[in-house]
Amino acid sequence: TMNRVETFSQHQPLLFAIAYRMLSSAMDAEDMVQETFLRWQAVGAEEVRSPKSYLSTIVTRLCIDRLRSARAQREEYIGPWLPEPLIAEETTDMTEQLALADSLSIAFLVLLENLSPVERAVFLLRDVFEYDYAEIARIADKSEVNCRQIARRARRHLAAREHRFDASSEEVERITRRFVLAATNGDIAGLLGLLADDATLWSDGGGQVASAINPVYGAMNIARFFIGLAKKTPPGFAARVASVNGQPGIVTYVNSQPESVITGEIAGGRIRAIHIVRNPGKLQRVPPLKADA
Repeated sequence: TMNRVETFSQHQPLLFAIAYRMLSSAMDAEDMVQETFLRWQAVGAEEVRSPKSYLSTIVTRLCIDRLRSARAQREEYIGPWLPEPLIAEETTDMTEQLALADSLSIAFLVLLENLSPVERAVFLLRDVFEYDYAEIARIADKSEVNCRQIARRARRHLAAREHRFDASSEEVERITRRFVLAATNGDIAGLLGLLADDATLWSDGGGQVASAINPVYGAMNIARFFIGLAKKTPPGFAARVASVNGQPGIVTYVNSQPESVITGEIAGGRIRAIHIVRNPGKLQRVPPLKADA
C-alpha cells in the first residue's frame, strides 16, 4: 500500500489548484496545502475512506475560512486588489494546468471575487473540478439541493458580468507582442488600434509602489497612461512575453528584477481590459530575467 506521504503527494497538485483558485494567491494556497498535510498526518488512516474526498474537504474548508478573514483586510487595501500571478517557466509540465487554463486566467479570478466564499467553493468544485453534487454537499456541509441552487446563482452572477473572451492563445500572443512594441515605442496610434474604445485598466500596487489608485477608463486614457510610462522608462528596463496564468502576458523588469506583470482580456480582436500587478509582495515568485532572455 502507498504510505500516507505518497498518497498526499499524489493529490497535492489538485489541492493547490483548488486553493489557488479559491484564494487567488499562490503563497496563501501553499499555506493551505501545508495545513491540509498536517491535518492529514494527524488523522488515523482507518478513518479515511477516500483520501481525495477527505483532502478536498479539508483544503476547501480552510480556504473558505481564509477568504472570510481576508474580507476585512481587502477593505483596507490601497487601490484595486488583483490576484497574485502564476508565471510558468517554459520547462514546467503545463499539461495539467493548461487543461484548466480558462479557469486560471486573471480575468476569471477577478470575476470570482464577486462571489461569497461558499459560492466560490461550490462553483469551482462543480464547474471547474467536476465534483458531483453529493460530494460537494459533504464538502460544503450543505444539502445537495442547496448546493445546486448556490451553483446556479453563482453562474448567473458571473454571466451577468462576463465578457466572452473568445481569443485563441495565438491571437492573444500576437496582440500582446504588438502591444509591447507600441507601448515601448510610445506609439499612440498603435495602442489605440489595439484597445477597445471602452477598455478599462486596473493596477495593483498595494500602496507599496507608485500605481494608479483608480481604474483608468477608455482607450485614449489608457494609451496616454502607457505613453507616460514609456517616457519615464528607467535604465535597465526590459519587457518580455511570458505565460501568465496559462495565457500569454507581459513581465517587465528593471535590472533583471520583476517590476510588473501585465495581462489583457481580448475579445473581438481588441483588448477590453488590462490588469497590472505591481505590488512587490505579489511578484516574489516571478523569476528574475535570465541573461539570455
